[in-house]
Amino acid sequence: MKALILAAGYGTRLYAIVKDTPKALLPINKKPLVNYTLDKLKTIKGLNEIIVVTNNKFHKIFQDWAKALNFPCRITVVNDRTNTPEERLGSIGDIKFALDNAKINDDLLVVGGDNLFDFDISQYINFAVSKQKAAIGVYDIHNLEEAKLFGVVAVDNNAKITSFEEKPAAPKSTLIAMCFYYFPKDTLGLLAQYLKETGKADKAGDYIKWLYQKVDVYGYKFSGKWFDIGSVESYNEAQENFK
Repeated sequence: MKALILAAGYGTRLYAIVKDTPKALLPINKKPLVNYTLDKLKTIKGLNEIIVVTNNKFHKIFQDWAKALNFPCRITVVNDRTNTPEERLGSIGDIKFALDNAKINDDLLVVGGDNLFDFDISQYINFAVSKQKAAIGVYDIHNLEEAKLFGVVAVDNNAKITSFEEKPAAPKSTLIAMCFYYFPKDTLGLLAQYLKETGKADKAGDYIKWLYQKVDVYGYKFSGKWFDIGSVESYNEAQENFK
């Protein structure tokens, strides 16, 4: 199994804090944000490589960060060759770029580089492997207004996704999709099919909405602390509440 960390954004909503540090390397209580994810990835049995996809602006910074780490498996930094927010490939575009350029031919865990959480992801991996299907992380944020900013999902009694609405104006629930995706090796080719059919590379949620209507996709409900570091407000909240 390989893990792919999406870190090719430009953090434009965080410019008030910092302009020249990638969002995934912003300090949370003096520790880079993405290092918390690495701590959790250590628990996954059979993980043989972590791939970090970034952009031309931050590529050297991530290379230096990776060289300084002492991690039990290889960490590869991939440059998607974009230079500005206007050029960015989007989350699906970056996943496809990594699949093509890092020669990924394994089961794949995809994690957003701006996720901060305290839960055990090994249980999620065990769940996904037991299903042998694509599986996403879901989280109840208990706030309908905040749910408007995410993909809102519904699952049946077997945890299979039955509905997915990207940033709905009137959310039906507060159960939202996180940037946590497990794709078995035999499903990776569907990404190219999706891009060919839709031409949409920006939002991973659009892909999940398309995918669950093609094949079974499952949702694993996480519980614990989770922050989506996408704004100055969420960054400050994480600094105050995540230990």
